[in-house]
Amino acid sequence: MHCGYVALIGRPNVGKSTLMNHLLGQKLSITSRKPQTTRHRILGIKTTDAGQAIFMDTPGMHGDEKRVLNRFLNKTADSTLLGVDLVLWLLDGLYWHEYDERIFKKLEQAGLPVILVVNKVDKIKDKQAILAFFAEAQKRYPFEQIVPVSALKNNNLDVLEQHIMALLPEADPIYPEDQITDRPERFFAAEIVREKLTRRLGDELPYALTVDVERFEEHPELSKIYANIWVERSSQKSIVIGKQGEMLKKIGTEARIDIEKLLGHKVYLQLWVKVKKGWSDNERALQSLGFLDTE
Repeated sequence: MHCGYVALIGRPNVGKSTLMNHLLGQKLSITSRKPQTTRHRILGIKTTDAGQAIFMDTPGMHGDEKRVLNRFLNKTADSTLLGVDLVLWLLDGLYWHEYDERIFKKLEQAGLPVILVVNKVDKIKDKQAILAFFAEAQKRYPFEQIVPVSALKNNNLDVLEQHIMALLPEADPIYPEDQITDRPERFFAAEIVREKLTRRLGDELPYALTVDVERFEEHPELSKIYANIWVERSSQKSIVIGKQGEMLKKIGTEARIDIEKLLGHKVYLQLWVKVKKGWSDNERALQSLGFLDTE
């Protein structure tokens, strides 16, 4: 049996959450096209006959640390390299970004085995270009493996899983075989609401928006969830609510359906939109919203 912790790292919006969800065969991390959708370390556990891989999805590493929230995201991403057994570095094409130079430095300091995972290769027609990039990448860093995949289409993920398990240390499982995460259900309820906000509002969505669950009541065959959507300005509140409350109603309906799938029973979901000025650049506000003390 092999068992160990696997960190998923990379630039914002390269597909780390999509990859983890497909490796697990279950949706834990929320996804969208908007960069920095992932804000917390999310642990996903996959147990097979070969062993147990404990994946850690993280915020994308980036250079902008102007706000307290940005610094929190970078700190969360950096701290993931502490205490793991293997790193999956995800790229979304055949090129290096300026952010990747920071990742090279972090990996050199950590001295961990690394698999380079090149995502979205199904979109690349020139196979010679893929081989040339792999050869160049191997010169830049001693990767244990370089694996081309399409996370969204499940292409080559079985090969990636084999490499992951082979590189993990021989050990007994850490978690029970039926456990898939370490996060509580109320955390995922808030994340699902935030995903629907991100997808519905797109470019209109303010970056400084978050969701916290005020109350989570479990009743026989029904869960009642009361959640707050926090923005920084009154004008942003109007965007989230929409004309005659239509946007908020659509978001609530979509979120409730997904939360019911997660919990396996009916859900009553009540959403409020509230303003907390400057919360993303205020340590006390971030702590009250469950950020700074979550790692």
